[in-house]
Amino acid sequence: MGEDLYQIWVYLAAEPLTGLFVTLVAYRLGLALFERAGRPPILNPVLTAVLLIVGLLTVTDVDYSAYFEGAQFVHFLLGPATVALAIPLYNQLSSVRRSLPALAAAILVGSVTAAGSAVAVAWVLDASPQTVISLAPKSVTTPIAMGVAERLGGLPSLTAVLVILSGILGAIAGPGLLKLVGVRDDRAGGVAMGTASHGIGTARALQTGEVAGAFSGLAMGLNGLATAVLLPLLYALFMAGDTP
Repeated sequence: MGEDLYQIWVYLAAEPLTGLFVTLVAYRLGLALFERAGRPPILNPVLTAVLLIVGLLTVTDVDYSAYFEGAQFVHFLLGPATVALAIPLYNQLSSVRRSLPALAAAILVGSVTAAGSAVAVAWVLDASPQTVISLAPKSVTTPIAMGVAERLGGLPSLTAVLVILSGILGAIAGPGLLKLVGVRDDRAGGVAMGTASHGIGTARALQTGEVAGAFSGLAMGLNGLATAVLLPLLYALFMAGDTP
């Protein structure tokens, strides 16, 4: 019986849509667990889904590239999903206009702080220049982060992993930390989540409400733009001379 099930899995693993099916089932299981347990941050559905998929691929010895042939359909939908964030943003347009000066200042400071803190920790731990560069853009969306890291001589694959970890950590710890330091305004909370934790943090902010989701989505986009512009400039000023 066990051998028969294994042969069935080997056959299914070769089918592109299996990756899509596994991804959707893993996230659905993660979401069900999240809801049933009372929405504790540690049981973030994205984290649960990642752990389930990694565990399955490891146990069954399936290459990630084979899995991604099907999962790329979900990857493709990241674009439309990001564009769809314009809907809550449009609904909150008047509030965004009133908050524009504070919003711009917060995102600028947040962008520099996110990159600077990562670089400072890497330097303290005596990381290689290539690792330091790979860490710097960890708080923006994966395509932008990988592009910036590759341009500056970092490791895009390492950057991608760090981006995902930053997003999951922000989604788990962000709301509690904001509450701990006394942030009650959904606009401020949304900006903090979007700036520090990009898309995964924005998804978590949307669970709080439309206002937090709208400001988080805007912060995510503007932080990506700020990072793409500022990091190369900061690299030229502070790091170019230290890179072999």
